[in-house]
Amino acid sequence: MATRRDVGEELEYAAELINRTMEGVQGPRIGLHICRGNWSTREDVLLTGDYKPLLPALTRMHIHQYVLEYATPRAGEIAVVGSALSGNVPGTNRPRELGLGVVNPRTTVAETPEEIVAKTELAMQFYRPEQLFLNTDCGFGCFANRCVNVEEVAAAKIRNIVLAANILRERYA
Repeated sequence: MATRRDVGEELEYAAELINRTMEGVQGPRIGLHICRGNWSTREDVLLTGDYKPLLPALTRMHIHQYVLEYATPRAGEIAVVGSALSGNVPGTNRPRELGLGVVNPRTTVAETPEEIVAKTELAMQFYRPEQLFLNTDCGFGCFANRCVNVEEVAAAKIRNIVLAANILRERYA
């Protein structure tokens, strides 16, 4: 049962628990996804706000990769987390990585490769190419037998992520 009443204390406690869980884990890439909601196609009912309130806790976590949703304006600007989370994992020389959400799984129109490239290039102001991974915001999961999108749209969105990654590789190789 939670006894803390202050959000800052809760976040610090969460960081402490994650770090204790990660103690002694070697080798694999450890990631943390922060979900803004995937239960509706209506953007107005899903979580809104940038990641700034989470930064004190996130910077303390011994996490290798943050998987953050940036495909919609609901998450704010990448600059909020940019330099704060692009440094090394605490106590290591290992640079942090960003799983960058570049497509919205809840919309019916596939983002173009050019739109995905532009969003990625904004993140490249803070992260080197090898620190970036292109993702969907959350996923194309189903809830109560109700998928958030149809297979054809999901495939088109993922295909455009691949095309964008190829453009970026050619441009920054």
